[in-house]
Amino acid sequence: MECRHVQQTKFRYYDAVAYKRANPPKAAIHTQFLRTGRIDRDVSWSPSEKRYLSYQEVAERTGRKLERAGNVTHDRINGFHETIQFPKLIFHRTLAQTPHLGYCHITVANSRFAEFPNVQWAFYMTNFLAEIGDEDQFFAGISKKPGRMYFAIAITPTEEEGRLTIDRKVRGNGVIFRTDDPKLAMKNVLMLGARNEALRKVIRAI
Repeated sequence: MECRHVQQTKFRYYDAVAYKRANPPKAAIHTQFLRTGRIDRDVSWSPSEKRYLSYQEVAERTGRKLERAGNVTHDRINGFHETIQFPKLIFHRTLAQTPHLGYCHITVANSRFAEFPNVQWAFYMTNFLAEIGDEDQFFAGISKKPGRMYFAIAITPTEEEGRLTIDRKVRGNGVIFRTDDPKLAMKNVLMLGARNEALRKVIRAI
């Protein structure tokens, strides 16, 4: 899937994989004919056209990729040590105006901090780089460069039943950690789940 910018804020997306398959280089067509004796012309639209995708289609493709990555990340964390096990709570959201960008919730747990005996937190990953903003615009300064980001935020229940919000009493903005390094993200999550100093020492040495 690829996108191109239209005007200033509007994106159009097309199925780049299908387009390339429908328009192979001439050398590839020649090689295919020599190997099979035929040329596959089974395409559902003109080979010279691009099939543009709706925002819903893009969001669905993005969501599948995010959840696959979230499952892999969770499995790696839970595979480290039998005493560090986090619940798998995988779900995703895509950004409304740019559905090729999104984030995936991976797990939630409770940990002790120096000044807080019991902090509930949630761990996420995104397929973009950004700063963690405020309530009105959580992701600020989204980078145009491709990348992946991992972060954990402190959360607390709201007056509205079943809803959570960022607990900004923790570390001033509620952000426990934020990194684009998957190894560091894994270490941080494991440290939050470690129950004794001996295990924390092992994790620090990773």
